[in-house]
Amino acid sequence: MDPAKQRYKLVSPELLGQLMQRTGAGTSISRRALAAAAGIPHGTIDHLLNSVVRTQPDHVAYSIARTIGVDLLVLWAPTGRTVPVDGPPAEHMASAP
Repeated sequence: MDPAKQRYKLVSPELLGQLMQRTGAGTSISRRALAAAAGIPHGTIDHLLNSVVRTQPDHVAYSIARTIGVDLLVLWAPTGRTVPVDGPPAEHMASAP
């Protein structure tokens, strides 16, 4: 996969919502404020929270995580062989017992 086209999948819409209620700075942030700070349309945040959209380009994922004040991998998983763009990891890719 071309690193310039890396996409990240949101780990959990619920976690995003919880982190918006209490960011790394200890304050809350609204959907519109998060979108403005991340430089994206506010509808993108709505779509992520409602599971309409599951993935974002790397620059958007980094921007959302930075704005909330958490490490990227707290909220996002890089898509690829073990994290498909849609759906859970493939069974054959699951760890061995």
